[in-house]
Amino acid sequence: MTAHSLRIVEGAGAARQSVLNRGATADATLPDAVQRSIAETFGEPLTAAQVVARIIEDVRREGDAAVKRYSQRFDGSADAPMEVTSEEIDAAFSMVAPELLEAVEFMADRVRAFHVHQRQHGPQPFTEHGLGMIVRPIQRAGIYMTGNVAVLPSSVVHTAVPAVAAGVEEIVGVTAALPDGSVHPLKLVASRLAGVQRVFRASGAQALAALAFGTESIPRVEKVFGPGNIFVTLAKQQLYGQVGIDALYGPTETVVLADDSASPDLCAADLLAQAEHDALARPVLITTSVEHARAVAEEVEAQLADLERGAIARAAIERGGAVVAADLDEAIALANEFAPEHLCLVTRDPEAVAARIQNAGGLFIGESSPEVLGDYVAGPSHVMPTGGSARFASPLTVNDFLKTISTIALSEDDLRRIGPYAAALARAEGLTGHARSIELRLEGR
Repeated sequence: MTAHSLRIVEGAGAARQSVLNRGATADATLPDAVQRSIAETFGEPLTAAQVVARIIEDVRREGDAAVKRYSQRFDGSADAPMEVTSEEIDAAFSMVAPELLEAVEFMADRVRAFHVHQRQHGPQPFTEHGLGMIVRPIQRAGIYMTGNVAVLPSSVVHTAVPAVAAGVEEIVGVTAALPDGSVHPLKLVASRLAGVQRVFRASGAQALAALAFGTESIPRVEKVFGPGNIFVTLAKQQLYGQVGIDALYGPTETVVLADDSASPDLCAADLLAQAEHDALARPVLITTSVEHARAVAEEVEAQLADLERGAIARAAIERGGAVVAADLDEAIALANEFAPEHLCLVTRDPEAVAARIQNAGGLFIGESSPEVLGDYVAGPSHVMPTGGSARFASPLTVNDFLKTISTIALSEDDLRRIGPYAAALARAEGLTGHARSIELRLEGR
């Protein structure tokens, strides 16, 4: 029997112990090259969390100097001014092929149209009987423009455009620089089309710290957004409270939930589309047929043969696998339990299955709606909850860039009617100053 990269397990119990067992991303062993770089930089071996803590403290004390030192050290980039000039961004448009520029514009337009519509269905201000709320966008958002070796203009668009639709006044981007100190032109084009107003050469934990504290060059923001590597994720975790964060994003993951009606070649293609992102990605097939699982495994091997990022994709495929469920009910239950970032439904009646899904970052319903369309041009932001956080979290939306303020504007009649209850409760809690605040008002009326 041919060996396959896509391991196949049968039954829910075996799946929970293997394919559907994520483990803790934060506990993952750093690659040898990264560990060597850490030891050389800091003079001793450190964990990822310790590295981030040191960087944050250095940026707090030194500002720009620490941001530049660490960014250039880890990116291998030449010295360059911290802020990207508008002339550099103008020039980037002439460096991008016309057909690719058209594709980025098309993507930005689609994502913008969706999020403008989404804003209309988001929280709305109201006042009723003196009580209500007002809705305000945050004033300044920081966008982490992820990607260095792999350029990801789509992430810039999918992170920044919802901020524009929400009405954020100022959007600041931070990005890794290339070896010559420049920023990839495709990233700069995407930043302008997405509505990012200022772009700075800063990456990793040092960029997040700069956005949280503010430096001589980089303005302090209210909240930071966007996915990144483990150092970016840990920086968000450690800086939360100093600055708002959207979420903690781990490696990408996709579940393809299929029955024996699904095309094995399309299931394999969808798994590999996510696998090629990152060796730590987790592509999973949940199917109701062992024969279908084997057919998909064969297709995965065939398609891996000529994939440009084949080594990365193979490593990710080996982290994931195929689960053979007893029936569709068990398949749906396992998918809900795993709560994946992306859940692709390729069954005989995908709409009926969708009605039973409780936990997923994004649902991709039917063979005409592959997850890759969501990555680029479908419309909703592709920044989605990972690591099972879809049990309680949502994809990035305009709501993440908004905040509400409760309003209380009661009349004297209201005060007389409800005040005595407040005073009684305050005295029961031993808060006589609270009670007096009400009682003085009631005595004077």
